[in-house]
Amino acid sequence: QVQLVESGGGLVQAGGSLRLSCAASGRTLSIYGMGWFRQAPGKERELVAAISSGGTTNYAASVKGRFTISRDNAKNTVYLQMNSLNTDDTAVYYCAKSTLIVGLPTTPKDFDSWGQGTQVTVSS
Repeated sequence: QVQLVESGGGLVQAGGSLRLSCAASGRTLSIYGMGWFRQAPGKERELVAAISSGGTTNYAASVKGRFTISRDNAKNTVYLQMNSLNTDDTAVYYCAKSTLIVGLPTTPKDFDSWGQGTQVTVSS
């Protein structure tokens, strides 16, 4: 059983940056795809960034060019660098582990473990 713990959320002004971290314990993440989701009040959870075990990445259109997902397998940690934040980015951000060993996870059904989330609030 893997445990995922997110950190790095907080309050930031529009235009600012944050770096989220997702530390894992209980299982090595290096062979799995990983992802970052977010959920704003009254909205469905959406996949904003994903990374395969081989390092291939994909992003939601709303964050492409501003967010970067990366992984440090030696530290069993996944990151989400968020730049040029705007108020629409306000949400709880969740780290998730995919079931996929090969290929890029693209839907919520590709994931089987979730962290508890970290709040990101962007003020105008």
